[in-house]
Amino acid sequence: MSTLPTTLPEWLALLESRHAETVINMGLDRVRAVKERLALQFGCPVVMVAGTNGKGSTCAMLESVLLRAGYKVGLYIKPHFLDFNERARINGELASDEVLVAAFNAVEAVRGDTVLTYFEFTTLAIMHLLAGAGMDLVILEVGLGGRLDAVNVIDADIAIVTSVDIDHTDYLGDTREAIGFEKAGIFRAGKTAICSDPVPPQSLIDHAEAIGADLWLMGRDFNYSGDKQQWNYGGRSQRRNSLGYPSLRGANQILNAAAVLAALEALRLQLPVGAQEVRTGLVTVELPGRFQVLPGRPTVILDVAHNPHAAAALNQNLGNMGYHAYTYAVFGSMQDKDIDGVIAAMGEHVDHWCLATLPSPRAASASELAGRVQAVQPERDERSINIFDDPARAYANALSRAGENDRIVVFGSFLTVAGVMAARKSSLH
Repeated sequence: MSTLPTTLPEWLALLESRHAETVINMGLDRVRAVKERLALQFGCPVVMVAGTNGKGSTCAMLESVLLRAGYKVGLYIKPHFLDFNERARINGELASDEVLVAAFNAVEAVRGDTVLTYFEFTTLAIMHLLAGAGMDLVILEVGLGGRLDAVNVIDADIAIVTSVDIDHTDYLGDTREAIGFEKAGIFRAGKTAICSDPVPPQSLIDHAEAIGADLWLMGRDFNYSGDKQQWNYGGRSQRRNSLGYPSLRGANQILNAAAVLAALEALRLQLPVGAQEVRTGLVTVELPGRFQVLPGRPTVILDVAHNPHAAAALNQNLGNMGYHAYTYAVFGSMQDKDIDGVIAAMGEHVDHWCLATLPSPRAASASELAGRVQAVQPERDERSINIFDDPARAYANALSRAGENDRIVVFGSFLTVAGVMAARKSSLH
């Protein structure tokens, strides 16, 4: 291409048009070749985070604590809800269009005739940007799996696997053992490997031992205890007591927080962090779309739960919220998900389903979802199922029907939550 785009929207449109012709080709050879041409390397510790659920929360908590401690922190996190810039954060601020365009130009300049997917190209660009930003630590979130994810061309100093459950079976396998092996692919010989899943697959443990990674397991190398007011962390050589619970809600967040403190323990000689920074970082962390309870009435909850494991956690969190007369669910999903498993996990609390078709060729239609709800959730008095062309209309319908003592839970694919976020944002202007 003779002239390159000059704005971020133009660049993203170009990458999407190229991506339409690029099949996902699992393998890192192409990405590694372009990485080497970029001379991409980090002059600071790198923490890589994989897992079925809890990746984003773990990244956000680690970033929050280290920023409170005064360190310069770079973060690559995905996907985004409203703006692509959400994927790259430097010291807690979104990367500007200008620096992202410069990073895209840098990748394009060395790409040659190597074909890269949208995800591979943008991953290389953001890693190039963070590597050159003079950070004290960089956090990289894995997109899919681990072993063959584009992020994994980097050798992380600390690798965290949050949870291992069934998702993305087309690419990762359909058992926890198969998926555990894929996620353990981010571990490196002689480097810290942390798993916060309380029941890790044997394949993950075996792989860590086979390559000589320094494996930290929840319950063996680190753990937590607590009561309703506070909790304590115990690691190999460090204890942290009287901690406030993370501001990210939900029972599973304590597992994620414990993994963060294990990572900080492993980093304590390079990046020491005091007790007060840990406390403040955990209680002030923010992350959209993870059991995010919006202010006002009716209560609105946004959650990107899109597999049964995450939906079960969401269901438990809804049960802990106190009384609401009726619960309206705004739900949309990709076709390749375990839709029946998600509906079954949520059925206990949902009275009214507002089902949305998402703007993706991979999405299940709202009418398909309605059929799944009828098949999976037993009939109950006053239950309703309505279908809509998009999440904004589904949400508008729920809002028009819900009383001030009711609640609306928006969940499923990122696109469901993003659609409602965009609708709420435009209604404010």
